[in-house]
This record gives sequence, structure tokens and C-alpha cells, in this order.
Amino acid sequence: MITHGFELVHEQAIPELNTQARLFRHVKTGAELLSLENDDENKVFGITFRTPPSDSTGVAHILEHAVLAGSRKYPVKEPFLELLKSSLQTFLNAMTFPDKTAYPVASQNVQDFYNLIDVYLDSVFYPRLARHTFEQEGWHYELEDPGEPVSFKGIVFNEMKGVFASPDSVLHESAQRSLYPDTTYGVLSGGEPRHIPDLSYEQFKAFHAAYYHPSNSRIFFYGDDNPEERLRIMDDYLKEFERIEVDSGVPLQPRFEAPKRIAATYAAGDDSADVNRAMLVVNWMLDETPPETALGLRILEYVLAGMPASPLRKALIDSGLGEDLAGVGLDDGLRQPYFSIGLKGIARSKADEVEKLILGTLGELADKGIDRLTVQAALNTIEFRLRENNTGNFPRGLSLMINALNTWMYDRDPLEPLAFEAPLAAIKGRLDADEPYFESLIRDALLANQHRTTLILEPDSGKAQREEAAEKARLAETQAQMSQTELEAIVENTRQLKVLQETPDSPEALATIPSLQVADLDKQNKTIPIEVLAREDVTVLYHDLFTNGIVYLDVGLNLHTLAPDLLPYVSLFGRALLEMGAGDEDFVQLSQRIGARTGGIHPQSLSTVVRGTQSATSWLFLRGKAVAGQSDDLLAILGDVLLSARLDNQERFRQIVLEEKAGQEARLIPAGPQIVNTRLRSHFDEADWAAEQMGGVSYLFFLRKLAQAVDENWPGVLATLERLKARLIDRGAMLCNVTVDAANWSAFEPKLADFLRALPGGSASQAEWSPSYDGRSEGMIIPAKVNYVGKAADLYTAGYSLDGSAAVITNYVDNTWLWERIRVQGGAYGGACRFDYRSGIITFLSWRDPNLLSTLEAYDQTARFLREVDLSESELARAIIGAIGSMDAYQLPDTKGFTSMVRYLVGDTDEFRQRMRDEILSTTVDDFRAFGRVLDQAKEAGLVVVLGAQAAIASAIAARPGWLDLFDVLPEAGAR
Repeated sequence: MITHGFELVHEQAIPELNTQARLFRHVKTGAELLSLENDDENKVFGITFRTPPSDSTGVAHILEHAVLAGSRKYPVKEPFLELLKSSLQTFLNAMTFPDKTAYPVASQNVQDFYNLIDVYLDSVFYPRLARHTFEQEGWHYELEDPGEPVSFKGIVFNEMKGVFASPDSVLHESAQRSLYPDTTYGVLSGGEPRHIPDLSYEQFKAFHAAYYHPSNSRIFFYGDDNPEERLRIMDDYLKEFERIEVDSGVPLQPRFEAPKRIAATYAAGDDSADVNRAMLVVNWMLDETPPETALGLRILEYVLAGMPASPLRKALIDSGLGEDLAGVGLDDGLRQPYFSIGLKGIARSKADEVEKLILGTLGELADKGIDRLTVQAALNTIEFRLRENNTGNFPRGLSLMINALNTWMYDRDPLEPLAFEAPLAAIKGRLDADEPYFESLIRDALLANQHRTTLILEPDSGKAQREEAAEKARLAETQAQMSQTELEAIVENTRQLKVLQETPDSPEALATIPSLQVADLDKQNKTIPIEVLAREDVTVLYHDLFTNGIVYLDVGLNLHTLAPDLLPYVSLFGRALLEMGAGDEDFVQLSQRIGARTGGIHPQSLSTVVRGTQSATSWLFLRGKAVAGQSDDLLAILGDVLLSARLDNQERFRQIVLEEKAGQEARLIPAGPQIVNTRLRSHFDEADWAAEQMGGVSYLFFLRKLAQAVDENWPGVLATLERLKARLIDRGAMLCNVTVDAANWSAFEPKLADFLRALPGGSASQAEWSPSYDGRSEGMIIPAKVNYVGKAADLYTAGYSLDGSAAVITNYVDNTWLWERIRVQGGAYGGACRFDYRSGIITFLSWRDPNLLSTLEAYDQTARFLREVDLSESELARAIIGAIGSMDAYQLPDTKGFTSMVRYLVGDTDEFRQRMRDEILSTTVDDFRAFGRVLDQAKEAGLVVVLGAQAAIASAIAARPGWLDLFDVLPEAGAR
């Protein structure tokens, strides 16, 4: 039977996902479509093409950007951007993988969902792919005067410079390429900066023609939309094409006859090369595997390294050879998966010892067996995750799509990775029969596997400078060979490209983008149920939500009871409670108990301004979850860690400090915008000041000093931890937040009361925090070729009165002014405007930015842009719709409960939120102009923080002497 051009290939119920799955094939083109039908309102669509690159020019990545820049039906410069402005989307992006490119969207609104699908389908099948789009998104020569040096410019070009500034990214890419030298995985699909300028416009166009065809596509639907309509929508596009043969298969990598050893380097700061900052990972290429083995490998990864007490993780950390784990673990997103593990922060001379330790530990586990409690903990944790299907802010359907692609892209069954009951039962059966299942897996997949590489990655303090010099030399040589006519042509092309970038789309073109109307939006906010109760002198917040039988419990410890000097210890203290043992249990036994009897417990801090005040609400939460039948175990574990945590293990605490330090250093570049944002805001209010002490650059500097203090003054450090415990473990300084349905709450509530009754009750009082705001602008040096540029100001001090229209205005600034000036014209990967309505702080941010002063100039010109803005009714409506979409973001039950708690703590009542929604819906152009006038008042008092390249920061200081306080962030010598 043919339905809208599709024939049914396979049908299967997946009860563990409450889903009916149907796999179709389009008769005319051969395109395959996987339709997952269920009651999830967060609907997902995705179309994916196999796109194996043959070189590292980044052609697949650049094309991913470019196809979303105008199409046959939607002839605007950035249809993707127009959707970001005006959709209720819950996900809108595209992804370049090593061998495929995916275009997924998600929305809770059916009409919005169909609009998104239509724009994406027209974009991938009928993109305009103009030369200027290739140059803007990929690379081009930039030259404004024939007498000046020519330069490279391009969004992907600068994005990948940012990627390669991160040592962890270099390690990951180098490890992958070391295992697959003869396949597409041996090149970099994202593009290497030194190779990106080798790509021609003709090669770029040819890549699309070769791979973006229905015969090479995999199409995915998920959610509660009409299943037959899915087929009709797709056939409307696919029927215009004929079936072709597409040579896009990924061949198997021939196996090595013997393991290989590879050395590489990463760019480090000037003082980094002489300290212990090398990394080593051992990597194994695995085979294509059946479902049981694939799941077994996921569980084995958790057994070996997923818990603090996992045997391979513990052996590496206990060795003292390094600071933290390195490697990606199991990467099953390739045709032949791989496993990678090692250590970072090692001395180069210790590389052999690390490698022997990894292989020796695996051999011992295979021969002597793995502790059964560790296996039980890992198995329970993975099973809990599978059944909970908690993907956070990531749509559940998108997670399932990516999992299905792990087999589907290689012409295997896409349902294999989704239907987990049968393989899980098989593994449990093997363990119940006392088979050495995981020991055999270690032996077969790892120890007997000769397709192995050992990668040593060393810091190189001169690498960034050499690469920069090589790029300048290449450009100089190219420019020297150009005639005057060719140079003038580049100048003219640069001018034309800027004109195209600055020329707005016509109203007629913009009108082609499908959009909802403001009248289609809900006028009322969606509320989250909350009851405020008192149990044993503790405030208990309860949220009656369906959680599929899982109890979510957040136990909050009030950080405002701590003296300011204790705040940097908070993250470490949270980990110490859960990772150092409790009572008669050492940390191995406690870790096993948490894994075996709960869905996990983890610490999380929160620090934010209480609306309408200058005060902070700051908390450390122990966030736990368990199926209702094991809620007693969850409470018992929390009681043990709060009452009898073993904080006196010096070596274990030292390991936690070193792991934290390594983690903070590793995130400096990938999380550059967050680092800059936190640092900026810390200069304005005590909540953000506290957050910076607990997780920003100040925290990194603190960790470096503390690592030394643990060795030199352990009694003093231990006394500090005990001070934290005495202040925080007090019913008078606690809060509980519970999310579960009413039936399970009635059984859980008396148990919670008993748990609270057992905790000490004292006379907790608020400590005085008096942070000093010195008004410094700062330049923080990292070994990178791009920058993260931020500027912030206090709008309330400048006279602004809060109005919901601020959400519309900042959304509009993000997706018009900053997009055009920072990304399109400036070549940065992105820019953003963030307004915290609680504190009144507005922050401008850019990331992977080749510029600095010109970016700050764009920030300062935002005020004039808003004062002079002239929006049409349709533009204003789109901005309003986008703001409502952000306000109504999709959330899973645990997130809803946590969000409701935060609203309670900061005073965001339902009445206040409804007022904000009403003001969003009634936003006018006059609101934009008024906001611009306030920005004008605030910009001179704004502060700047730059995280970036030394040369760029030095140049900015030379142009404006004395305005930045300069210091190194990454090298140990720069700690302060």
C-alpha cells in the first residue's frame, strides 16, 4: 500500500518509549523516513544527509551554514535568523558530524512546526548558495586598500580557530584521526583553519550537488502531530526528484596490525610549556556491534570511568600522575565506534607510566573480575537513565533521532539503538547467570584489540605565534603574486560583500517567511503548581506533576550563612559530601550505593538577585532522584552525607581539587562567553559576585592556591571544610524542593519529615557580604587566535523601569543588529545581548571573535540603533512571537519543579510573570526607542571584559592606553 508516495517497510511498537515506530521508503526517490508516534507535545523533525568529506577544508561545515542562507521559496539573506526571531521553536539549528549533516527543528505548536519544516526543506533542497554566502560563511580575502595587508575573513574560519584554541578539542580531533587514517574520519569535517582557504566556491557547490539529494537522506519525525500529514508534507518535496545513486558510504577502516604511538602539540601560554600540562589518551577502534554489545559497551564505559569510584578512573586519579581524566570515553556516533581514556595534567616523562597503568588496570579487571557492587551501580544508573529519558533542555525526540542515526546512516536498523528492553534483559540475564560479561568485553574489545593508538599531546608555548606567522606569510606571499588589477578586484569584492551584508531584505522577501500571528499566541502564562509547606522548621516546596513514578528532591543549603571567604569552597564542599565517603562507608562504597539505589545525586549552586532588592539568594543544592519505591534509600543516603560525611581524607580531597582545577582550565575557551559574562556581572551585584567566587576566574585562581595549601596546610583546609559543614547543615538554613505526583507525594511526605527531623537545628543567621566593586575593565589573556568580548552596564542605575518589552527588544537586538554587525560583518561566530531583569544588568557578548575594538563600538552603537529603529508591524510581531517562545520554553518535570522553586526564591510570582507577558504582547516601537535612550545613559559607565589573544588585547591597549587591567588566565604563572 502506497500512502503519499511512501511504502511501509517496517512497523514496531516500542513500549519502553510509549511509541509506535514506522519506517517508510519513498517509492520514487528511495528516501527513508522514520516516524515515531507518541503523545509528546514537543514535536521534532530532522533531515540528515551522509556527507563524508575527503579533506579538512570544512566543506560540509560551511555548507551547513550556507544552505540556511536563502532558498527558492524564501529569498532572504537568513531564513534561519528570521525563524529565530519569530518562532515558538524549542530547537532550531543544524549540526555537522564527521560523516553526516543534520537539520533538526522542534516546536510545541503544530502550525509553527510545519512552518519550520517547510523552510528547512526548501533550504536543503533548493538553497541559493551565492558566492557571497560562501565567502561570508566560509572564507574570503578581506582588503579595503591595495596598500594594506590582505587578511582572511569568514565565520567558519574564525569558529574553527576558536575550536582549535581548546586543548581538549585538539585532543579529541587528534585521537579520532589517529584511529581512522584511511577513511573520512581521518580528516576534519569542521575544517582546519590552515586548510579552509584551500576550498573553492566550485568545490563547495559540487559538494551540495553530490550529497543533498533525497536518495541520500534520512528523514525523522517524532511527537503527537498527524502521522499521515508527515508523509504528505515530505512527498510534496520529494516527488520533484528522481532516484539516483549517491556514493556516500563510509568504508570500514582496515585494522592495524599493531598499536601505534603518536605525538602532537597544542597551543599554550608563554609560561605553560615547563609545567605538567601534557595529556595522554589510549584509544581503541571498535567494531560495528549488535544491540546487546552496543548497550554493553555503554554500561562498561560507566563501570570503568563513570563514577568517582569506577576502577579505571580511580586507578588513574589515585596514581597522582595527572590532574583529571582525559578522552571522550565511548564515541558511538561513527560507523566503527571508539573508546578513549587517559589523563590530563601529566609530566611528559610520565607518559609511559600512564599508558602502562591503563593497560595494566584493564588486564587486572579482566583477570580478577570487577567488583559486583560497581557493576550493579552502573547497571542501575544506565537503566534509570534509559527509562527516565531525561534530556534536559534538549528535545527528547532529537536525542532519539541522533541515536537512531548511529545505525541508520550505515544502512542498519534505526530502531536498534532505541528499543532497549531486549538487550538490557539479555545483559541482566548474563549477569544473573554469573557470566563474566564485562570482563569478557574488556578482553575482547580492548585488550585483544590491536587497533589501538596512544596519543601524547604536549603544550607548545610558541605554536599559536608560529601558526599566526605562517598565516601572515601565506597571505603576504599570495598578495605579492597578485597584480594591481587582482588587488583592486579584492578591494571591490570586499566593498560589495559589505554592501550586501548591510542591505536589508525587502519587505516582499521577508513576507515569504511563514510565521504565526500575535493573535495566535496564548495570552495567559502556563503556571507550575506549587505548595509552600513547613516541615520541621524547614520550608518545603512541593510541585504536583506527573513524573512517571520518579521522586525529584532538591535539598538546599543557604550559602548566605557563610562568611565571604568560604564561598570559593562551596563547589568543592558539594562534591566532598558525595565523593569522600560517609559514616562507615568509604567513597567507593558510597559511590556504589548511590549508583545502585538512586537515579543519581549531584551538587548544583544557585546565586541570583532577589527581584526588587539588591540582595542575593544563594544556595547549594544536593539534587537527587529515585523511583518512588527507592525514595527511602535516597533519603537515607542524603541523611548520611549531611550528618556523617568523611571530610578528613586528604588525598581524596586533593584529587577533587585537581580535577576541579583541570576542569576549570579546560572550559576557559569553550565556555568563553559564560566566563566573560560571569566576570562582568560580578562587578555589579553580590549575587553575581558570589557566583564568580564559586565558578568563575576567581575560583580558578583560588583552586591553584588551594592545591598547594592541601599539601602544605591540610589541618587548616580541613578546619575550613568543617566550618562549612557546621554552618550549612542546619535546618534553619535549609530548603527542600520536591517534584512528584500527588499519589507518590502522600507516601513520601512523612518520610521527608523524618529525614528533616534527624538533622541538627541551630540558630542559622545571615552573614554580611560586602563585595567591593572597583569598576575595572579587564583583559584576560589566553593562547587563542580569537576573542570573547563583553561589555555590561546597570540600566536601573541609569533610570530604567522594568517593562516586559525588554525581552522583545533584547531578542530583536540579538537577531538583527548584533547578528549583522558581529557575525555577518565582523566574522565572529556569534554575539548576544542579555538583560537580567532582576538585577538590571545588561551584557553584550561575542564569541570566537577576530575583532575587539570594533565589536565594542558595535555594542555602543546599539543605543542609536534602537533610538532610530523603524519597525514594520510584521517585524514587531515577529519579535514579540520570538520573546514569547523563549518565555514558554519546553521543560521536563524536574526542570519545571526547579524553575518554580527559583521563582519562589526571587519573588517572581505568577502575577508578576503575567504582567510581564502582557507587556511583551503589547510592546510598541516607542518601547524600543525608550530603551535606546536608557542605553545611551548607561554606555559610558559600562565595564569591559575581554578573554582573548594577547596580540589583540595589546593592540587595543595601545590604541586606548590604560583602560584594561591585563593578566594571564591559563598559565600557572598568571594565577593571582
